[in-house]
Amino acid sequence: MSRNQARVIALLSIAIFVLAFLISGRIWFRLDLTRNKAYTISEVSRNLYREISDQVRITYFVSDKLRQTYPLPGEIIDLLREYAAHSRGKIRFIQKDPAKAELIREVEGLGIVPQQIQIVEKNESTVATVYSGILIEYLDREAVIPLAFSLENLEYEISSRVRSLARNTEQVLGVIVGDEDKQWETEYRFLYQELAFSGFKIRLFGHGEEIPDTLPALFVLGGAEYLDENELAPVRRYIAGGGKVLFAVNGVAVDTRGGLEARAVQDRGLLAMLANYGIVVRQALVLDRAALTLTFQNHSGSGTFIRSVPYPEWIAVLGEGGNPGHPLTARFGGLDLYWASPLELHPVGGVEAEVLFTSTDEAWLQINNFITNPNYVNLFDEEAGETLGKKILGASLGGIFPGGLRPARIIVVGDVNFAGSLMGANRGEERNLDFLVKAAEWLSGDDDIISIRNRSSYSLRLDRITNREKRDAVMSLSRTINTILIPLMVIAAGVFIVLKRRSKTSNRDQGSERDHGSERDQGSNRDHGSERDQNKVSGEGAGR
Repeated sequence: MSRNQARVIALLSIAIFVLAFLISGRIWFRLDLTRNKAYTISEVSRNLYREISDQVRITYFVSDKLRQTYPLPGEIIDLLREYAAHSRGKIRFIQKDPAKAELIREVEGLGIVPQQIQIVEKNESTVATVYSGILIEYLDREAVIPLAFSLENLEYEISSRVRSLARNTEQVLGVIVGDEDKQWETEYRFLYQELAFSGFKIRLFGHGEEIPDTLPALFVLGGAEYLDENELAPVRRYIAGGGKVLFAVNGVAVDTRGGLEARAVQDRGLLAMLANYGIVVRQALVLDRAALTLTFQNHSGSGTFIRSVPYPEWIAVLGEGGNPGHPLTARFGGLDLYWASPLELHPVGGVEAEVLFTSTDEAWLQINNFITNPNYVNLFDEEAGETLGKKILGASLGGIFPGGLRPARIIVVGDVNFAGSLMGANRGEERNLDFLVKAAEWLSGDDDIISIRNRSSYSLRLDRITNREKRDAVMSLSRTINTILIPLMVIAAGVFIVLKRRSKTSNRDQGSERDHGSERDQGSNRDHGSERDQNKVSGEGAGR
């Protein structure tokens, strides 16, 4: 190669490197080999540019101290870069440290909440105040994700907000608290916080208050014993006009503030209205072997002690109990239900009914005698022989309902407590709130946005085997495999390897002995041959 050719190649290499550096910010690629493409944004998010007429600016306010200490901010940055990469220039991504940019007051004014984290450096532990929040701006509108400390549902939160800004619409959810002894701000505080964090604006409606046809969706929480025909009339009109409603309602009332006495509800019209639409909420209690644990106090002469027992009337609805063909339960993560009532489906003409989730096959009912005191859990299964089997716990209806003018949607869950404060009793907030937020989205009509949530919704519970005998057998088998079988296999493998090595060593030794013996035989033959030759020569000399 001549000197001129070497110079040309060097200059071309430098030019290619500089060009690659300049366009690296525009070309972005990630190879995602995970199941369900957990680290790749969905097709819905990749196609958001089609709904955007002007540029969307996404600013990630993240403290450098947090980014340098924990891996999560880097993963969030990768997610936001992927939005920009697929947007064809419609989404611009910016990253800022509020402290370095001197924007702390402005960032907190947006609602982005500072967090304190522990940082260990050079064997010293310190507490640092950090930020991790996202601001989305479009034209003169903006939306904020105040706390981005998890990838779980972050894509959903970003895409739903970008769509709302591009369409200039608000995520509004109407709520009717049907039971007069419960308050929205206290009993349903978990639900309110999750809906607000997901971008919903809540509009509370009083009993009998008119509901506008433009309301995207409505939650009716309880009310069988409080809402009469006149107070239900606005709900009927809303459904007739194509409204979308979730009803969480029980057929049996349990006194949670007293001794857990249970009785059939005295319906004032709500249960009858649902039966007219095609869903019957039975006045019975569902019990299941897939039970949550109830912790309670017992008093005796010697004092007070705490007990924890499996409580079949608190049901752990398993992931496999969901309907994989429905958008709400395509990747069902399970639910926690408290004194749930079974449902029966009798859809009228023009209405399609679908089961959303069920109990296990080992569920049964209490119909005639409601026993709810955990001290008498041994009496809970008195009616199990006649009622054992899978029960419907949640269902949906779609179509034009009696007296309706336009297609409507209805979800019915046979339990109001699953949306209330009891969801924190067994740390079921994540599962229950995920379902409720997806229900609000599905009722509002954004089926494709729900698909984003379904990508990351799954259950990590170790409760798939509900039968105690089967579970004990599996645990016994697991112990046998781990403590006996696997160690024996390791020992056997070791013995096999040692014997194999000994066999190889023995074969080599025998081969070496044979080689030495052959050499000795050959040497001996050579020596005898030499002696014979010498004798022959000596004889010839003597003859001469």
